[in-house]
Amino acid sequence: MAGLSLDHPLVFTFGLLGNIISFMVYLSPIPTFYHVYRAKSTQGFQSVPYIVALFSAMLWIYYALVKTNSILLITINVFGCVIETIYIIIYLIYAPRRARINTIVFVLLLNVVTFSLIILFILLLATGANRAKVLGWICVGFSISVFAAPLSVIRLVIRTRSVEFMPFSLSFFLTLSAVVWFLYGLFKKDLYVQLPNVLGFTFGIVQMTLYLYYRNPKANVKPVLPENMIQLPDQNLVAIVTLSPVPVLEVRKIESNSDVKEERGDREPKEETDEEGEEMSPV
Repeated sequence: MAGLSLDHPLVFTFGLLGNIISFMVYLSPIPTFYHVYRAKSTQGFQSVPYIVALFSAMLWIYYALVKTNSILLITINVFGCVIETIYIIIYLIYAPRRARINTIVFVLLLNVVTFSLIILFILLLATGANRAKVLGWICVGFSISVFAAPLSVIRLVIRTRSVEFMPFSLSFFLTLSAVVWFLYGLFKKDLYVQLPNVLGFTFGIVQMTLYLYYRNPKANVKPVLPENMIQLPDQNLVAIVTLSPVPVLEVRKIESNSDVKEERGDREPKEETDEEGEEMSPV
């Protein structure tokens, strides 16, 4: 396989480095889900980033299989599929009823229906070498479409004049990951791997620049969140960057008051019987 061939030492080197860095960043949500496990509650976390990450990993596995000779893309994205599935399962166990239903519906629509339609489209309407090209542009388009996430974090940092919600370490490693995967695509002459990582590198530099600018807030000036949002105890909104070919999304979401109240209500004990011993419906 060319992906592991010593005849392509730079491709192998940067692909291996990309796997190592992305492997570590894929594990970055573990403290989040450990907190969920200990609290027996999602406490306002959203499942959307992990579902999107799973879908993106599935897309890149399919692209690597169609393109062939891209084993290093397959290895990290297979791991991504496994770890993101575990995150989603944990979320479903501890999420409130409405969030659980929304998560299941979103998984079915995106990861089952949409992915199946893409496969059918590629198999029926694309032939030969065009399949890899069409699928590559689909991967690029999807990766670019979810770059609204880091934009929202950048906007929040500017509005609050605080980097409390954007740790420097994650932004640094995501930027490093973008550089490594860009070089992998460059030496492998894979345009579809290169393009999204140009944006990934750009947003990473912007985030780190904002961190350096806002890391020392003025005295007695506290971050001001949007009116419809509250900060949950011991939780932050962490930088979100989706990089190709490896999606990396780590979120501790600041939720609206209504979402938090709903979850608290979902966890409150319910009365089992009324005066006549009949089962009561939750109010």
